[in-house]
Amino acid sequence: MRLPRDLSGSDLAHALRKLGYSVTRQTGSHFRLTTYEHGEHHLTIPLARIIHEGLS
Repeated sequence: MRLPRDLSGSDLAHALRKLGYSVTRQTGSHFRLTTYEHGEHHLTIPLARIIHEGLS
């Protein structure tokens, strides 16, 4: 799944909440989201205005 180029961290967190994630903590400029749907899974996303594509 490709993400839009202008997606912000708070927009991504909002979209992930619809998929069963919840914000478990905020440390500095990052959110930590957790889901227990298919086992415990954590994601950390930045609170940037635009999330830039990383190198893989």
